[in-house]
Amino acid sequence: MKVLVTDPIADAGLDVLRDAGHKVETGYELEGDDLLEAVADANGMIVRSGTEVTEEVLEAADDLVIVGRAGIGVDNIDIDAAKDNGVIVANAPEGNVRAAAEHTVAMTFAAARSIPQAHIRLKNGEWAKSDYLGAELDGKTLGVVGLGRVGQEVAKKLDSLGMDIVAYDPYISEERAERIGAELVEFEPCLEAADFVTVHTPLTPETEGLIGEDELDLLGNGYLINCARGGVVDEDALAAKVEDGTLAGAALDVFAEEPLAADSPLLEHDDIIVTPHLGASTEAAQENVATSTAEQVNAALVGEPVANALNAPSIDESAFPRVEPYIDLAETAGKVAAQLLEGRIETVEVTYEGDIAEEDVEFVTASALKGVFEPLEWQVNAVNAPQIAEDRGVDVTESKTRQAEDFQSLISVTVSNDDDEVSVDGTLFAGDDPRIVRIDGYRVDAIPHGRMVVTRNTDEPGVIGLIGSVMGNHGVNIAGMFNARETIGGEALTVYNVDSEVPDAAKAELENDERVIGVSDITLNGQA
Repeated sequence: MKVLVTDPIADAGLDVLRDAGHKVETGYELEGDDLLEAVADANGMIVRSGTEVTEEVLEAADDLVIVGRAGIGVDNIDIDAAKDNGVIVANAPEGNVRAAAEHTVAMTFAAARSIPQAHIRLKNGEWAKSDYLGAELDGKTLGVVGLGRVGQEVAKKLDSLGMDIVAYDPYISEERAERIGAELVEFEPCLEAADFVTVHTPLTPETEGLIGEDELDLLGNGYLINCARGGVVDEDALAAKVEDGTLAGAALDVFAEEPLAADSPLLEHDDIIVTPHLGASTEAAQENVATSTAEQVNAALVGEPVANALNAPSIDESAFPRVEPYIDLAETAGKVAAQLLEGRIETVEVTYEGDIAEEDVEFVTASALKGVFEPLEWQVNAVNAPQIAEDRGVDVTESKTRQAEDFQSLISVTVSNDDDEVSVDGTLFAGDDPRIVRIDGYRVDAIPHGRMVVTRNTDEPGVIGLIGSVMGNHGVNIAGMFNARETIGGEALTVYNVDSEVPDAAKAELENDERVIGVSDITLNGQA
């Protein structure tokens, strides 16, 4: 498959892709029509912050499966458009955490002790020892705005150096904050309490301009550090507050517009330290994010869950081997159920029983939805299946129970509308051998592969012979079958594995017999 890499990444990442057999095409200055042309036949795409992955780009790439961001921030990728187009967006949040945290700590020390300013003056021949009276970090309060991976790492490092830590993050629990030595507070009290504030939020519509003139006033005679994303801090307001002495100083590694313009007010003040987005610029970090991103692209291209998918279900790498066999099983159960139900699908319920109920099954449920919607010829995959359900007004529920009467693990997919309901249960034999074991409560043992025919009929002599004769007369070979009944002489259900599609004429002939209640031709496209 073709993987388009539009921003430079470490060679180790490119090697991971090539070793997997992919064709790697680099285009580090692609934009406009050239970018649209290059991505048109790409199956995977890797970017950093230099490429804007817009809705137009995504819609031009019919074969695109995944966009990998070699780094943390994804504000240059239209995630909603990617989801609408069934494209996974994944980042590499762990690869440069240590590097970004260490740079933040370095910038904090640099601001507190005026290290760059003193360095420059000494290089210029000035011994300006008396001009710099620094601030010690020990005993001071650090305010962390955004307690994600990098924010937590910074908090732990500076807590160990004797700082008191307060943090603002509406998405983290007090218990988690306490475990890393931080007191969780609201936004304004965080700024008011802090001597140093470090910013670690993504750039979103909610965080853009989060720290402006009023917020800087709350910080008072303190220091602001931003090594996260440009645009979160109002740069003009920051420059003004340092100029008038409201703030003691600042240190920034990121900016609203990069490269930073030569006439930026941030460059006018010695007490504002700036570096050119160096947070992830270590050899180890670059290699880590490159290989991590490449591995996620590889996973997506072979249909495996992507560990750091931002717009699709993901699963922990250690849990994947336990869950993997159930992914195709759930999709198959969904396909069978959808094709057995007559009329519009209004609800989908996915139930897990036994050992599988102990696992993270978000990706399995998404696969079940993919199976349900695929026979309807909707453009669906595990990325956009949950969104399609929401957009189409299909109610989706998921339930788990540790109890399983007959099987070690069981997955049940039930689809329904106001008039009808169909339930299909599947399990695994011998670890990874998939079986459909119940259809609407009828106990069967069907191998879910290729084509299946499900018939409902009265339980009386000659009916199965009739069905076999009619299909044989129409050139349909039966590869296997399993019959189940409610009671002797009641209603029965039979599953046939067949080698070809059952002609409409054969179905009509069967359904004209009063003993045959219904005939459903199920297509699984060769997938188990």
